[in-house]
Amino acid sequence: MTTDVMDAKTRKRNHWAWYMYDFGNSAYAAVILLAVYSAYFKGSVVGGAEGSRLWGFSLGIAMLVVAVISPILGTIADFTAAKKRILFVFSSLSWVFTALLFFVQKGDVFTGMLFFILAEIGYRGGQVFYNSLLTDIATPDEIGRVSGNGWAIGSIGGIICLLFILPVIVITDSNPLVVRGSFAFTAVFFILSTLPLFMRLQERGKGRSLPPGENYLSLAFKRLKNTFGAVRDFREFIKFIISFLIYNDGILMALDFAAIIGAVLYGMTQTQLIIFMIIVQVTSAIGAYVFGIWGEKTGFKQALIYSILMMIGAVIWMMFNTTLTGYFLIGALAGFALTGVQSLSRTITGLFAPQNKATEFFGFFAVAGRSSSFVGHSKEAKELRGFVLKAEA
Repeated sequence: MTTDVMDAKTRKRNHWAWYMYDFGNSAYAAVILLAVYSAYFKGSVVGGAEGSRLWGFSLGIAMLVVAVISPILGTIADFTAAKKRILFVFSSLSWVFTALLFFVQKGDVFTGMLFFILAEIGYRGGQVFYNSLLTDIATPDEIGRVSGNGWAIGSIGGIICLLFILPVIVITDSNPLVVRGSFAFTAVFFILSTLPLFMRLQERGKGRSLPPGENYLSLAFKRLKNTFGAVRDFREFIKFIISFLIYNDGILMALDFAAIIGAVLYGMTQTQLIIFMIIVQVTSAIGAYVFGIWGEKTGFKQALIYSILMMIGAVIWMMFNTTLTGYFLIGALAGFALTGVQSLSRTITGLFAPQNKATEFFGFFAVAGRSSSFVGHSKEAKELRGFVLKAEA
């Protein structure tokens, strides 16, 4: 009886430690990717359509790097039970270079790209190992709810970080020093939020010693070869990954360029962009929670289909929208659907993944996501550059 109670307490503690990482992780996404640094880089560091092109190029490089290294490091993490340790390395990379964005000023194009790419590699790479911990802390019966709660609480973290930043930016009329200071603040916010995971979460499994004559790299390729050799055992997962490859690209394009589109097409100010992202984060928190429950009741596949249809509806609406108010409403709908897509996709991957290959499978999940994004960003950056040139003409 006591053991059961302790097990329940441990699971709950692990859930909340895991949620808090998403709480800090989402602050990075909200401030750096969406609301502040993306617009600052495009408008102040570079300027004009070239800023949009270089932003897309930087994202593409970071995603390609993560796509290449994720399966390799994932197999090593599974074998050595080192998910938390590798997650700490990636997280530290993101923390350090997010803080260093403070020093990026007008004209510092190379530095602005380099620091962002490294911070982004840390952020995206860390997600692989963070996501794989889902199978360590949640049973199959609760995995959908736990994944949804993580997205919801993460969205709240993004909101809170933006609420700290917004008043100061408004009061100082977007003073460059204040805007740059928000990047350092985000890094500290991210660090403090993740402490519970690294200090309290218990990772399952024990690490194994390397076989004679092997090193970690050779072991990784051998395990990957075995997985590919047993591909018939994972047919449904492969079908899902192919589907994810298709629908993920468009979703990330809408997410990554939301701030730039708002600034260029609708003339949104820095303050309006931050308010826009707060609205998106609020509806994202609601959507993640709702879709987590919905998936458990109706099936995760069906819930995922509905969330994708909502995203498609938001994109079609945006094609015909001509007002700033309409753009805010589209953002609210997209935020609600977006976290449903992302959370349910993570849940389905966790359900497919064998316990001894969880990080490896989430590595493949990352490959699909980052590869589609790299191809999409290369194309999208060119198209968006032309769009910006026309809009600014």
